[in-house]
Amino acid sequence: ANHFSYFSYVNCRTRLGSSLADGLFCRGISLAVRIGLAFNLKPAAPATPAGAKSESPSSDEPPSRALRPDLPQPDLYAEWDEPATIDAVERALSTVGQVYRLEANASFPARLALLRPDFVFNIAEGLYGPNRESHVPAICEFLGVPCHASDPLTLSLALHKARGKEILEHRGVPTAPFVLARSPDDARHVTLPFPLFVKPAFEGSGKGVTVKSLCRNRSQLVRQVSHLLATYAEPVLIETYLPGQEFTVAILGNGHEARCLPIIGMRFDMLPRGAPPIYGYEAKWIWDTPSKPLEIYDCPASIPESLAEEVRAAALAAYHALECRDWCRVDIRCDATGRPLVVELNPLPGVLPDPRDHSCFPKAAAAAGMSYDDLIRTVADIAWRRISGRSLLAEVA
Repeated sequence: ANHFSYFSYVNCRTRLGSSLADGLFCRGISLAVRIGLAFNLKPAAPATPAGAKSESPSSDEPPSRALRPDLPQPDLYAEWDEPATIDAVERALSTVGQVYRLEANASFPARLALLRPDFVFNIAEGLYGPNRESHVPAICEFLGVPCHASDPLTLSLALHKARGKEILEHRGVPTAPFVLARSPDDARHVTLPFPLFVKPAFEGSGKGVTVKSLCRNRSQLVRQVSHLLATYAEPVLIETYLPGQEFTVAILGNGHEARCLPIIGMRFDMLPRGAPPIYGYEAKWIWDTPSKPLEIYDCPASIPESLAEEVRAAALAAYHALECRDWCRVDIRCDATGRPLVVELNPLPGVLPDPRDHSCFPKAAAAAGMSYDDLIRTVADIAWRRISGRSLLAEVA
């Protein structure tokens, strides 16, 4: 890739709605590294009929984040990105390369084959199935186009929570005991001691995780497992409930260079009165609103350094066990003895740009002194160094 003038490049940058040919042929200048931005755009929610009652308890909750009773899954599009996030990622990437938007829809394979960027910066989550997060990188792999972030296998293993936990167990990474329920009968015969915690096996962004996920007896367990099986049409993970502190750890880098950003601790005392200590869909998307922000994050976490070292060690061990690349967020929760256990990994972490949205990865980056643009540029540079052996930031310096 050639060096380029940022100001000359801006004049020919491809925008949503412009033709692909116009974006491919910017005449008269040297092109920078060409970056394909793969994403899923969250559809607008239908207008609420006059007099109808909203599913959300908050009047100022963004409509795109409200539960959708008109859909087979009320939180179906929770992981897809809003225009503001896609715009923000594109703006940050545009300072280090020539960006082409590649919406991850049915036309994605053909557009990628025609464009053939130097690499794809992937934030597309997919929609259905245990392999949905691997669709974009698998297509990239098939076409021989390098892709940022983890490969298809790692993304599928991380999304399939039972398979991911099996690998963690095999590699000696601490995680809670669990079983996978494929029917209500499986829940009736679980031998793990109560209380137990349940969630869909192939989801993220708090989908299917609510205050009802904490089950204190057999009746509650069978009822919630039955509900999740019917709603999500996928197995349900049943695991030992961990009553201790919860943390999330943002990781950047590859191999021995992988490092943790400041640890985020969850302040459950900031949840609504009577709510169980669960960071689920309600806490992420409903109770936390622009006018009444839920100040649940403590970053850097106010914990002893000895505990922080254990949390970072567990997070990095999980990151390496699943062979994550470039970046990942690892969720950690302590058991009754205070030992940190890995809950799950998210190799496609959310990156909402508005600080009021309390997006974990940008918040951890901010605590490390990084702006939102710094974070996206750094991740792109990490990926490009892995792919090409060259520094993306150095090429545009």
